[in-house]
Amino acid sequence: FIFGTVIQSGAGGYASLMFGRAFVGLGVGFGLAVDPVYISEISQAAHRGQLVTWSEIATNIGIVLGFLSGLFFSSVDENVAWRLMFSLGAILPCFVIYFSTFVMPESPRWLVAKNREGEAREVLKMIYPDGYDVGVIVNEIKDTIEKESIAEHAVGWDVILFPSPAFKRMLMVGVGTAIAQQAVGIDAIQYFLVYILSESGIESRNAQMLILVVLGLIKLGVIVIAGHLFDRKGRRPLILVSLLGCAVSLFIVSMSFIGGASSEAMAIFGLALYLAFFSIGMGPGAWLIPSEVFSTMIRAKAMSVATFMNRVTATIMSSTFLSVAQAMSWSGFFIM
Repeated sequence: FIFGTVIQSGAGGYASLMFGRAFVGLGVGFGLAVDPVYISEISQAAHRGQLVTWSEIATNIGIVLGFLSGLFFSSVDENVAWRLMFSLGAILPCFVIYFSTFVMPESPRWLVAKNREGEAREVLKMIYPDGYDVGVIVNEIKDTIEKESIAEHAVGWDVILFPSPAFKRMLMVGVGTAIAQQAVGIDAIQYFLVYILSESGIESRNAQMLILVVLGLIKLGVIVIAGHLFDRKGRRPLILVSLLGCAVSLFIVSMSFIGGASSEAMAIFGLALYLAFFSIGMGPGAWLIPSEVFSTMIRAKAMSVATFMNRVTATIMSSTFLSVAQAMSWSGFFIM
């Protein structure tokens, strides 16, 4: 991720910029695959839903910081501003990664798998309350690892490519949720928010950057709320509410492009509503549900497929966003 960001900040043309972006994409892909698994392995089951949402919270903190950097550099020459923004994207992760190594415990599951049971017990003592018998957890981890080891040798990619009815349902839910997260257009819309605001009639660059910051903060705030709701209300209800809300919100955005003096306010309202509804369910849920729904026999392979399809869908949506919107009209595109 850092290597790709450095290449982007010093890019001399489109090709080198895309070359750096490819490395950033690899970093993001690895992070999206590992992050929810790591969190689920170092958290108690009762709090897992809330803690997995912190992955999405961290992502959106980064998005807000990106919007703030856009606002900060809005008065700088645009030929220099974007390079400075990319450079900051390399510096901050360096500090975060370095200092996190002092506080992040190793996964107890990984430690047990490497026959480092004593260290695993110490990590589990940090996770569970004082006096809790972590030996029970260690034995459960051993049992799970043994079953997964047998499954890894017995189960190949043919189980993913030609699944049984039971595995097919798991893959439809897990991979389908990962695809749906991007199919609603979240990455594409976030990438082109400035363009959308400009097309809706907001021409001031400072106003655009300020609106982006506000939208980012709304999205971040709702994700924090979602972290509590996932464990209380359940996964399925929030996903359904999220999808329905996203559909209604995008309809409002589409109406803002039909005309009228209130179109700018309507566009901002629709976008804020869209980001809020996305964050209440599809944002964190797209990674929480796959991490829970796959059986241990196929979890590693299925999670990699879910992550891959998520990023493929994001790439398709983002790369075709402008051309499709211009071909169909903005109103028609958002209705679609």
